[in-house]
Amino acid sequence: MVKLKIAFVVGLFLTLATFAFAQDRFELSGVYSYLHFDPTVAGTGALNFNAGGGGGIGLNFLALFGLKAEFIGYSSTTFTKTFPVPVIVPGGVIPAGTYTAQGNMYTALAGPVIRIPIPKVKPFGEALFGISGSNGYTNLNKSVVAVGGPSLNIRSEHPFTMAIGGGVDISVSNRVSIRPVEADYVLTLFNNPLTRTNQQNNFRYCGGIVLKF
Repeated sequence: MVKLKIAFVVGLFLTLATFAFAQDRFELSGVYSYLHFDPTVAGTGALNFNAGGGGGIGLNFLALFGLKAEFIGYSSTTFTKTFPVPVIVPGGVIPAGTYTAQGNMYTALAGPVIRIPIPKVKPFGEALFGISGSNGYTNLNKSVVAVGGPSLNIRSEHPFTMAIGGGVDISVSNRVSIRPVEADYVLTLFNNPLTRTNQQNNFRYCGGIVLKF
């Protein structure tokens, strides 16, 4: 009886270990990304970063659970701000007019991933945390200074950033999956004198390829 119990425990342990480590998989991903960014500057509409891309690494400990780290950069888009009348600010007066500047952006995030281990198709959800950065606000202030306006001492920021969402991976072989869609709500906390709030509510789409090892 004792030997039978020992055999049962050992068998159960081996079964669980096989389940855990057979699903243990290191992943590399490369994605295209679109970001719909709300700069929260009064009088400035949302911005579309269409030319974005990056990559990530993932380590799946179990069939259901993994960790992910990613970096995604977005090429320049146009920030525009109109002052219909002169505006008095600390340090001087911003002349009336429309100001434009180019700005890029990036996000660097990491966090847990929950996967549904359906054969060939694996939906997943994620909660990622980290930082982001953009020179759009700084460059917009430079365009104000260029026409005699005051410098608002806007510094480069790397605020807390969070992405919550999910997507689906479709296996095309043992080593390659296609990620047709990943959709996330992205929170950024940029805060400077040009913004009316320090919370921006954004949306991003990612799609690309995943290499599995």
